[in-house]
Amino acid sequence: MIKATTGKSNNLDGTKAGAEACRQALAQLDHKADLIIVFSTVGYNQQEMLAGVRSISKEIPLVGCSDSGEITGEGPVSKHVAVMALSSDTIDFTIGLGTGADKDSHKAGVMAAKEIEKKAERETALFMAITEGLAENGAAIPRGIQEVFGKNFPIMGGAAGDDFLFKKTYQYYNDRVLTGAVIGLGLSGKFSFGVGVRHGWEPVGLPMKVTKAEGAKLIEINNRPALSIYEDYFGKKVEELIKKPIARMAYTYPLGMSVEGSSELLIRDVVIADEKGVITCAAEIPEGSEIRLMLGDPDKAIQAAKEAAENALSQLKGIKPKVVFVFNCMARSKLLGARKEEEIAVIQEVLGKEVPLIGFYTYGELAPMAGILGPECFSVWHNETMALMVLG
Repeated sequence: MIKATTGKSNNLDGTKAGAEACRQALAQLDHKADLIIVFSTVGYNQQEMLAGVRSISKEIPLVGCSDSGEITGEGPVSKHVAVMALSSDTIDFTIGLGTGADKDSHKAGVMAAKEIEKKAERETALFMAITEGLAENGAAIPRGIQEVFGKNFPIMGGAAGDDFLFKKTYQYYNDRVLTGAVIGLGLSGKFSFGVGVRHGWEPVGLPMKVTKAEGAKLIEINNRPALSIYEDYFGKKVEELIKKPIARMAYTYPLGMSVEGSSELLIRDVVIADEKGVITCAAEIPEGSEIRLMLGDPDKAIQAAKEAAENALSQLKGIKPKVVFVFNCMARSKLLGARKEEEIAVIQEVLGKEVPLIGFYTYGELAPMAGILGPECFSVWHNETMALMVLG
């Protein structure tokens, strides 16, 4: 049995908002909750909001993060706090914490995974990660988790946001508000799950080669300053492109990276650029990689979300979905604008409007390439991607 209920609030008082959202969720649950999940705007004082949640949830294990928009079964909202209460007599939920992701993302991933491995009473079958959104190198986080659980182990999750400010993100672990953390949730026991991972972005222009890079910093592309590709495309000078985070302008035009063994391009967001033409991405693009400039289209983004939901449902093999988690890039929210409700609606058409759902708009998604499970499963860091996790 899996039971999930949700609540949300936009009370102007952060403490009251946290309490109201948690009270709504728990009031609908006819069993004692085993886990509380919280996603919240940074518009609230984070300590006060979490204190409000904890005044109701008490000692129930809790994970969550700040975001750039909240998602429940009623659709997407912003400037809210959203809470899910989960109860199950077939699933063990084990939480773990890794710190220092802003300095060493790989080490933080290892730390969270090792804590879960040590605490779990049954073998962990699925790992959900909630991570620092401005990590030193987000792509290293799933590699750290894989170091503990194996290369083909399924990892899902999302990176915390801060309402599109790109200044500071927060992660929640029981009573603590943290920055620079990897929060892990290990699921073990008797349950089914499916994942869906699609972006819908299409390449434009010719392939280019990364000729100089350091981690998440793109220094040269085709032996020219990396930022020149956006200078050429937008017709703007470096001085204009570095006045504010380039992510605010270029979310419709991310970079797509070829990945060995996959026909799908892996999306990388550009976040900031400097006067030397160096671009810092949300995660690494290794030197020597072939990349393309990508273009987002609302209709294709919505179709991609539907395909992700269909893929997740097919992996349940006829078992009814009981709860849906949505890790959806904030760039998709910006691309879709007023149509972002359509994206959530098409997911619910596939998985069931009545199925409890929670999610948030992220600064990065962790999920298997192309949503493939099994021996060929390879979980990586994505951007601008719809990543769904469905439990049955």
